[in-house]
Amino acid sequence: MTTIEAPGNAGAKRGAVPSVPSPGKKPIRRGPPEKPKTFFRRIFGRFKWPRKLRVTREGRYFLLITVCVGFGAFNTGNNLLYLLFGMFLSLILVSGVMSELSLRHLTVVRRLPPRAQVGRAHLVEIEVYNHKQKVPSYAIEVEDLRAGQPADKRCFFLKISPRSAQVAAYRRTPARRGHDWHVGFRLATRFPFGLFEKSREVECEGDLVIYPAVDRVVLPPDDAGDRMGGVVTLGRGTGDETAGVRVMRDGDDPRDIFWRKSAQGDQLIVRERVREVRREVTFAIDSRYRGEKPPEDFAARFERRIREVASRSVAHLKRGDSVVVRTTAGERTATVPARGADPLLRFLALLEATPLEEPPSGESRGETRRVGEAAE
Repeated sequence: MTTIEAPGNAGAKRGAVPSVPSPGKKPIRRGPPEKPKTFFRRIFGRFKWPRKLRVTREGRYFLLITVCVGFGAFNTGNNLLYLLFGMFLSLILVSGVMSELSLRHLTVVRRLPPRAQVGRAHLVEIEVYNHKQKVPSYAIEVEDLRAGQPADKRCFFLKISPRSAQVAAYRRTPARRGHDWHVGFRLATRFPFGLFEKSREVECEGDLVIYPAVDRVVLPPDDAGDRMGGVVTLGRGTGDETAGVRVMRDGDDPRDIFWRKSAQGDQLIVRERVREVRREVTFAIDSRYRGEKPPEDFAARFERRIREVASRSVAHLKRGDSVVVRTTAGERTATVPARGADPLLRFLALLEATPLEEPPSGESRGETRRVGEAAE
């Protein structure tokens, strides 16, 4: 169960009443003081620039040479230096126009896998569609952005023809379980000369649930765990083994007739098949901790327990047992071999530790004992 707290009361205890300042006093501001906004920050802070420009290493050298040529042209008045300076400025102008044409009218789509697991690599497909009628896009680099994580995965497209799409994929190995929030893309290009890198961001949300890691577990043939039910019981069922034979009675299934025995006598003989009973294995997870934040040893122990439960649950499901997982916070999930391990692994992937509720301050043990003695 995920608990979402208000931004202003992130550290408040559950059930506590937020403090309200008195009418005659100013509220106390907590945290570092805010920097006063200057005139330019108030004006330009309202606008979000659609493009970002970064100068590459080659671009720095080119700009330095351009400045030197321009300085020499203005000091000497040489026409050749003016011509060379104008060519350098025109290259900068052409670079900005052509990079803008490459970034325009592009649509990016992300295709996430149906499931992912810690420690196992999965592929994420990126498709870029060029909506321009006649102008292609060159040297497009797409960077997948994730919330709270550095952007380390990129896909490169050399050429995207007009009104066509190109598909690429990158491989990623997640390191922790839970939600993997994708917030958008960053499209960048250094076309045509590699002097500047122009980029823009595109919003595209996506959510991928990362399952916990599952280790290989070899179960003993007769595990003495907290198991309910027996292995097999006698009676009418769908088992493959035969427990015995008897005379056919009204209501018996004709498909159970044992014709070899029935042909030797005057009565019909039916088989008594074994009815299989599914075993149920229960695992418990301690998900409660004391204090406002979980201790480091508790967090490590909690993650190890989730990985252990996931591994043993998958092994029991492969053997044909039903699995139940309970937490000390009251959360519960169950699955059977017919449903598979996906519901249980998803529950373990989204499981979070919750703080232990403390009793009210006025109800201590000593006060409760004195009230009981007074009542006697």
